[in-house]
Amino acid sequence: MTELTSLRPLAAVLVSAVIIVPILASRGRPNLREAWTVLAAVTKFGLVASMVPGVLAGDVYVTNLGTFVPGVEFALRADPLGILFGLLASMLWLVTSFYSIGYMRGLDEHAQTRYFAAFAGSLSAAMGIAFASNLLVLFVFYELLTVATYPLVTHDETDEARAAGRKYLAYTFGGGVAVLSGAILVFWVTGAPGVPGTTAFSAGGIAALAAADPVFARAAFALLVVGFGVKAALMPMHSWLPDAMVAPTPVSGLLHAVAVVKSGVFGIARVVLDVFGPDLVADLGVGVILAAVAAFTLVVSSVIALRQDNLKRRLAFSTVSQLSYIVLGLAVLNPLSLVGGLLHIPAHAFMKLTLFFCAGALHVETHTDDISNMAGIGRRMPLTMAAFGVAALGMAGIPLVAGFVSKYFLLIGTVSSGGIVFTVALLVSGVLNIAYFWPVVYTAFFESPGEADPKPVVENVLGGRYGAPETAPDGGSTPDDDDGVRDDHGYAADHEGQGVVDDAEAAAQIERDHGHDSGLAWEHRAWNGAESTWFMLGPILFAATGSLVLGIVPDTAVFLRIVRLVVAGATGVSV
Repeated sequence: MTELTSLRPLAAVLVSAVIIVPILASRGRPNLREAWTVLAAVTKFGLVASMVPGVLAGDVYVTNLGTFVPGVEFALRADPLGILFGLLASMLWLVTSFYSIGYMRGLDEHAQTRYFAAFAGSLSAAMGIAFASNLLVLFVFYELLTVATYPLVTHDETDEARAAGRKYLAYTFGGGVAVLSGAILVFWVTGAPGVPGTTAFSAGGIAALAAADPVFARAAFALLVVGFGVKAALMPMHSWLPDAMVAPTPVSGLLHAVAVVKSGVFGIARVVLDVFGPDLVADLGVGVILAAVAAFTLVVSSVIALRQDNLKRRLAFSTVSQLSYIVLGLAVLNPLSLVGGLLHIPAHAFMKLTLFFCAGALHVETHTDDISNMAGIGRRMPLTMAAFGVAALGMAGIPLVAGFVSKYFLLIGTVSSGGIVFTVALLVSGVLNIAYFWPVVYTAFFESPGEADPKPVVENVLGGRYGAPETAPDGGSTPDDDDGVRDDHGYAADHEGQGVVDDAEAAAQIERDHGHDSGLAWEHRAWNGAESTWFMLGPILFAATGSLVLGIVPDTAVFLRIVRLVVAGATGVSV
């Protein structure tokens, strides 16, 4: 590879940081504020995209900012693995910027200026992670990402949001300490008398690590994997992620399906491919341990997802599972599994972003968050739920959607390496994916409110709550088996516990909040976008289309080309 001195990696990092100032200055002018956001997103994506042809041709773009600490340069480096993450994050930030406008205005959210400013800062940190040239620079941006995303996690300013924020900080800062400790240990073991150590990334691993004491090398690997594993939500370090779903849905979508959690798996990819290298990971025997943890996580979190009635929490535990697909592919070390794991980074991002966008649209338009309340909602939100169905198929590994291609490489990679146990774990998790996504799609399109079955499929939470209330002879409502409290939207009792409301008020509340007609059924909306604003529908359809493109024509999608280049550089094998 040819290294080219360029300011483009630095510009890609700084553009969203610089735009924070005009965003804050435009507090009283929302149109201008959001124009700054979109301008920064377009500029960032253009800068990253401009480096893709050169990287595919074998060039590496480097911005050297001087010495960080003795022997360590503070440099930004756009290599194939960095471009994979940077291109994905910048592309989907642009999409999410439009979605955020529709979401925040649709709910008339407070502190919108702070939201957009924190979002810009978060993407700046994510880009720094993508283009970090060594472990110490990566650590700096890894910690900055935590700081920048904290206001987004606690955006609602409720007790629940603050508690989730404190937990998020405790977990992620703890992981950062582990990353720093591991980086220092790598620097120490790669040094020699009179020769400083290194933490610089090198395709195939740092050569000096192969000669290090195996005990210290294993300790460094463990510290780094644990540190990055926090944001990758490996069990038992995962519980911050479902709690962080209290954040606005665009935050859940981009940061918890793309930037934050992907920074964790990206860090693990750097450690496996560019710090230790696949050969040394295999010689140390640490790959199989990491693979076992990933296999356990992807199966158990899928089982937990079955028990979640809240849609965002079900998606959160699905994310925990899907991230472990990536880690498993990296840990198995077979070139085919490496392709599958790395390709699952963009595949999962497009699919999960679609799912979170759909969940957010349902919340904005109907205030519906629980699966047990979604019977027939496909009539009210046809395009949204169709996109949800497409992404759900991909998450389950059905052909023609992105998830099938990445999981195919993972399966043949585990089989080729002799890891049949891991193959079985992938297959079991795939079945569980169908089990926890199918009820959502079936409920939305094939059930009516009065006929809804209890959801979810494991824990019998009462469902079918939109049926007309039973009426006593005097015209009043008869109490049901939940003592008159039917749900949290005030159909039988209001949310504040102010007493039972009459049928007319309940029906009016349903129509206001959920778009039901007087018969308490979802009103029909045509397939022309009448269900929501195009600020939200456009990004939903774009992300769903991306999922299909990656599944139908993967070889023409640039992400697969970049992944093949990364794997060839790390293993010397062309896949």
